[in-house]
Amino acid sequence: MNRFVPSLVCALSAVALSSASAAETVSFRNDVMAAISKAGCNLGTCHGNATGKGGFKLSLRGQDADFDFKALARDAAGRRVDLFAPERSLILVKGANQIAHEGGKKLDPKNWEYQVLRSWIAAGLPRDDSTAPKLTKLTVTPTERVLDEPQDKVQITVQATFADGTKRDITDRAIYEPLQNGLVEVSRGGLVKRLQFGEPGVLVRYLNQSATVRLTFVKANAAFAWSNPRRDNYIDSHIFGKLRTLRMNPSALCSDEVFVRRAWLDLCGIIPPADEARAFAADTHRDKRARLIDRLMVRPEFADFWTLKWSDVLKVESRTLDTKGLRAFHGWIRGCIARNRPINEMVRAMLASRGSTYHEPETNFYRANRTPELRATTAAQVFLGTRLQCAQCHNHPFDRWTQDDYYNWSAVFAQVDYKILENIKPRDKSDKHEFNGEQVVFLNAKLNIENPRTGDVAKARFLGADMPKLAEKEDELQAAASWLTSAQHPLFAKAQANRIWYHLMGRGLVDPVDDMRLTNPASHPQLLEELSHDLVRSGFDLRHLIRTIMLSRTYQLDSAPNGTNAADLANYSHHLPRRLSAEQLIDSLYTSLGVTPQFKDWDRGLRAGQIPGPANGRGSPDPMSPEAFLVQFGRPKRELSCECERGADTSIGQIFQFISGPIVSSVVSQKYNHLYSLLKNPDNAAVTRDLYWSLLTRAPTGDESKVIESLLASAKDRRLALEDIAWSLVNAKEFLLCR
Repeated sequence: MNRFVPSLVCALSAVALSSASAAETVSFRNDVMAAISKAGCNLGTCHGNATGKGGFKLSLRGQDADFDFKALARDAAGRRVDLFAPERSLILVKGANQIAHEGGKKLDPKNWEYQVLRSWIAAGLPRDDSTAPKLTKLTVTPTERVLDEPQDKVQITVQATFADGTKRDITDRAIYEPLQNGLVEVSRGGLVKRLQFGEPGVLVRYLNQSATVRLTFVKANAAFAWSNPRRDNYIDSHIFGKLRTLRMNPSALCSDEVFVRRAWLDLCGIIPPADEARAFAADTHRDKRARLIDRLMVRPEFADFWTLKWSDVLKVESRTLDTKGLRAFHGWIRGCIARNRPINEMVRAMLASRGSTYHEPETNFYRANRTPELRATTAAQVFLGTRLQCAQCHNHPFDRWTQDDYYNWSAVFAQVDYKILENIKPRDKSDKHEFNGEQVVFLNAKLNIENPRTGDVAKARFLGADMPKLAEKEDELQAAASWLTSAQHPLFAKAQANRIWYHLMGRGLVDPVDDMRLTNPASHPQLLEELSHDLVRSGFDLRHLIRTIMLSRTYQLDSAPNGTNAADLANYSHHLPRRLSAEQLIDSLYTSLGVTPQFKDWDRGLRAGQIPGPANGRGSPDPMSPEAFLVQFGRPKRELSCECERGADTSIGQIFQFISGPIVSSVVSQKYNHLYSLLKNPDNAAVTRDLYWSLLTRAPTGDESKVIESLLASAKDRRLALEDIAWSLVNAKEFLLCR
């Protein structure tokens, strides 16, 4: 095996070129890079790993042609190429597994990848950065298709368009990656074969371009008959149109009792008072559901509950903000929700803010995010539904963002600085993120951030867009705030619409809600587009979009599946039952039984959904306390700007909290709770109805009434009997779930 120092490789290039006049001319940028990617050499599991493999490192998925050229032609004294005997080059003999290769056989001498690499080596390792036309467009056919059984295959074709106008069929050279495991398999040449029925996606990559193909394989069902449900607005048109294609009927409309409970939980975070629920069920007006939605959205509980949602992702907690800052930021957010301030104005105010964290509460957005990188990733994740974290160390493997994009966007926030006016008695002196005192957020022109890839100071640039010329007296933060919240921004309105949909429907159209990318497509892309346009047309009116979603038949479907949609979890054919959140559970428990809550360090009577934020610190809360109950049921610490921090799973500990835990026990047994008033009522049937409406938002069935009335009639201690009945009802699935 010949080995050359880099200078010798360059000197012998001309000799190799003359002796390889018959070799096929190849482009390093457009052919060699494609060959390396097709062979899989630059994947994260191979030489695209952050540390490489076996001393050989390539850029992840071919994102840096210059780096890869040096790795192939110059690194290790040029030992990976042999200009005089190309077929003896280490890159070829190892790739073809002719000598031991940990990654196995990646190159077949009969395939084009091997031939391209050999021809490039034979031609003297030419570079064509300045002459080779850049890839400008990738055209994939089909982009989406529905295949009814017995159809089980579809051929993908791919065409590349270059800057000089030339077009090439690169179907055999593109890379095909199924986005869901086990649904399809794809050949090297783009032939997709069904493995299971479903909605698989296929990512198609070539050089720096990518596209997705959406396929739907539908199982034959000769007995299927479309139920032709009523469509109440554009949401139903999109949802039901797809369900019909999938041969799936939507469930029936939910009952009034289910709707009123669902609406109260989704809008106000608590179950409805019994008298209001009974009045709603008895109302005969056809528009009563619309009128209920309107009434709930002007209640103070609505502002409390939707402030809670924003506070989760804006990291409203006491460790970094301190208690006064926590109250100020929470109060500001609640004021915006209560006044129905447009979402874009609210976000713009936070991003452009500066001043005292006590007197200009929106500046706490920056107090909670103390580095340029954290500010940049939080803004992208919460406001644009985009996760950038992977691009901090290398180009994003599943999205279009590069490492330069990451640091240039971070540079927009690099000049944010803090003047700490006081730091009074921090609880934990070793915690550099804990502050207790007023701070002033301001811009410091001396601050910047370095791009570790280049070693240079990063230049401020919007995410996916150029930085415009600043207006007079306008700074980069103000420009970024206006740009990000613009009605023309391709992601802002979509991200907000998707998040609202998630909170009402239990699953985002893009799921997770803050991971909007090509490789994680929306389940209903046209619906998401229309929702975002609707939000923009309304002036970014939160209540308008909530009302539109809740008035759709889709939102009002029953949770019980029918014979065609039982397995559906992603197409909204029936309402997805959800376990109540920590705050919903404890607040519904207290209010339904008429008990006044008391949370540590907060005024008596304040509901969990009204508490500005968790008092994060060292240690765990008293296991007998309401705070421990909230932690057990997934209340987040708000250390992450992600909905994922809020726990939604069930656990044995949660079961014990309701069966034998101190909170449920104390609320049920509290002497002057709602049960106290029922002791005076000798009508067992009326008492039974009262308990069911108070706790389960419905009347008892005939069988249930017989059992409960019998227990009350035979009870030696009526109070204990009432407590046992109340305990059994709050342990019912109907209490614990939003159906």
